[in-house]
Amino acid sequence: MIDTEDVNSYSNSTETELISLLKDGDRVVFAYLYQLYSQKIYSNLKRLLKDEEIAQEFLQDVFLKIWDKRAELAIHTSFHSYLYRIAENLVKDYFRKAVRDKKLMEHLVVAASGLYLDIEEMYIGKEDQTLLNKAIETLPPQRRKIFILCKLEGKSYDEVGQLLGISNSTINDHIVRATKAIKTYFVTSGELSIILIAAAIISEQI
Repeated sequence: MIDTEDVNSYSNSTETELISLLKDGDRVVFAYLYQLYSQKIYSNLKRLLKDEEIAQEFLQDVFLKIWDKRAELAIHTSFHSYLYRIAENLVKDYFRKAVRDKKLMEHLVVAASGLYLDIEEMYIGKEDQTLLNKAIETLPPQRRKIFILCKLEGKSYDEVGQLLGISNSTINDHIVRATKAIKTYFVTSGELSIILIAAAIISEQI
């Protein structure tokens, strides 16, 4: 059993020193690195996967990969960034598998349809913007108009309410329904754009 004091004794070590010891198979250093980074990795995995159990499994996979390949580690960025890259690849593979797995796809649709997708916080590249436009086109006319005004043009609920003659609660209902429909469209379209968006979000957190 690894003692907590032994783990904390590395708190003043440089990252280069820690990686060198890890390559030599130092289990205490490995425990220290896990203690240092696991919660951040887990939080991002949970946010992207929307499933605590799967996020926990992926977290263990990330650190197992680190331990199994410790002697071969070639880290050219920070160790923090290196962990995120491994997590990012696991998420990408998971979504690729979902495209081919009906049950897994259904699980993702259920998770996606119950979540609020904040368009302003998404990284939308040229291809992703095209997919977003296709998703918006599937919305009913009034809902599409409200979504564009609020989420893409940045108008307030009050402004849209005055423009269309509807209440803020009605606007909010349309926005919630629209964002659920759009996220479901991303998942069920068979496209991998949502993965690229997720990867970009991870990168921005580093």
